[in-house]
Amino acid sequence: MDLVALEQIRTLKYRYLRALDLKNWDEFGETLAEDAVGRYGSPSGGQPLHFTGRDEIVGYMRTALDANIITVHVCSHPIIEIDGDTATGSWCLEDTVIVPEHGVAIRGAAYYEDRYRRAGDRWWITHTGYQRLYEGMLPLTGFTLTANRWDPAATH
Repeated sequence: MDLVALEQIRTLKYRYLRALDLKNWDEFGETLAEDAVGRYGSPSGGQPLHFTGRDEIVGYMRTALDANIITVHVCSHPIIEIDGDTATGSWCLEDTVIVPEHGVAIRGAAYYEDRYRRAGDRWWITHTGYQRLYEGMLPLTGFTLTANRWDPAATH
């Protein structure tokens, strides 16, 4: 097994998730191949969500997760299979989305099914997507948000 490639792919997926949550759209885009495909199945976001190309995926995420929306995406249990300069990956996703403006939190889980391609010494996500195992909405009633990096009224 190519342990260097395995670690590079793990790091790539973690960068994808971190950049998404921190709304670092340039870094997020740098994880995706130019011809990447995204297939997300989320009832709260409209179903299904299909995107073709890095710009389309990044553009949607930038718009959908802008302003005062908090997200945390955590992936674990990776199963990564490498075949030369291509690879596949399966990741257990647990995510939280807090939308203070609408007074809701969304919790869910899914399994990402990814494909990757190596170009030179760098790996790219060429396909990413999931179908939900579950998703639920909770009212924020009784929940006090004491910190929110994305609240424009907050002092940082």
